[in-house]
Amino acid sequence: MAGLRDSLASLHQMRSLFQKRLAAAATGPAAASANAPALREIATFGSNPGNLRMFVHVPPALGAKPGLVVALHGCTQTARAYAHGTGWCELADRHGFVVLFPEQQPANNPKNCFSWFLPADTARGGGEALSIRQMIEKAVSAFGIDQRRVFVTGLSAGGAMASVMLAAYPELFAGGAIIGGLPYGSAANVQEAFDAMFNDRAPSARALGDRVRAASKHRGPWPRISVWHGTADTIVKPSNAEHILSQWLNVQGLPREPSGLEQEAHYMRRVWNDSSGQPQLEVITVAGMGHGVPLATTGQSRCGAVGPFFLDVGVSATTHIARSWEIDRQVTAHNAVSGVTSRAIDAPAVSADGPSGQSPGEEEALPQMHPHFNPADVIAAAFQAAGLQPPSASARGNIDPASVIEAALKAAGLSRG
Repeated sequence: MAGLRDSLASLHQMRSLFQKRLAAAATGPAAASANAPALREIATFGSNPGNLRMFVHVPPALGAKPGLVVALHGCTQTARAYAHGTGWCELADRHGFVVLFPEQQPANNPKNCFSWFLPADTARGGGEALSIRQMIEKAVSAFGIDQRRVFVTGLSAGGAMASVMLAAYPELFAGGAIIGGLPYGSAANVQEAFDAMFNDRAPSARALGDRVRAASKHRGPWPRISVWHGTADTIVKPSNAEHILSQWLNVQGLPREPSGLEQEAHYMRRVWNDSSGQPQLEVITVAGMGHGVPLATTGQSRCGAVGPFFLDVGVSATTHIARSWEIDRQVTAHNAVSGVTSRAIDAPAVSADGPSGQSPGEEEALPQMHPHFNPADVIAAAFQAAGLQPPSASARGNIDPASVIEAALKAAGLSRG
């Protein structure tokens, strides 16, 4: 009984410490939300055993076979706040890829942390990990994603959950980025989670690697890994970055000595290359930075919005990660001339903060690339979206698209006649 009381007292003490440090790290002005990106919620994407919400940002000009970035927020954050702070939507609009923002619910965790420390939520085939996988499958289907260009990143609990996804479903990802996070298998309950966050533990590289190998039957090739951590982080000990490094060096069979070292004013970058000389693993240590996503607010790499857990330190993690993944390379945008169609999916289109001019449950078409389309079918879909009876299939072949377009232009006052 005394042992139980001691354990509960220790857990209470660590929980209190976590809340104090989290509150201290969240001080400062909140990022202005006037320009926060609008996200669309997709309500149905599978069995969703983890009870998560799915939000996406789709750029106005979607690239041909676009890439997908899965971005996982930290504790106390929402999908929309993380989208705004990191700047991922800015880059998506510029380069034509899709961003998926899974969102935790307070019913699962009162601090809105992903459950990176609970075995039921971190094992392949169940819980929150499976919910995120189902979101990825939905996005791949809905937006024609190039499955060779799927990536995952996250901050803090989201970074630890990115570690989970990279270990449990490595075949899904070309790369991952873990910011202020922890290695896979660091904890199996709340008390172990706090212990991993606050204390400098030293698990062996082999033990860490074994946890990844046990998470799936996958044996390579492995995703490229980028690890980011601030030297002044008081919420997740910086030693966790070294543990993530040890885990993936062991899994990928890379030597302890890095292939290269870069020392800049704001950070130090160590990189490990694969047998072909390509970067496979990197660790970026940001000097003097606390717990958060590194941002740059000036220069060519500027991206994101400064606020709690989004820290202007002169280097943009978002920009650097996008470049390393080559997801920022220019793609040919499709437009009405080159064959964009829209496909309705079973999801209400609402912002992460609530409805935006649309009733709950109402469906809205989201962009979907298709190399061929029939104008008559597009017109029929437009009738249906407007709540009008579409022409019958037999009659569609007699629709004159030019006449319909001309009538629309006249109704809008843009055509003489």
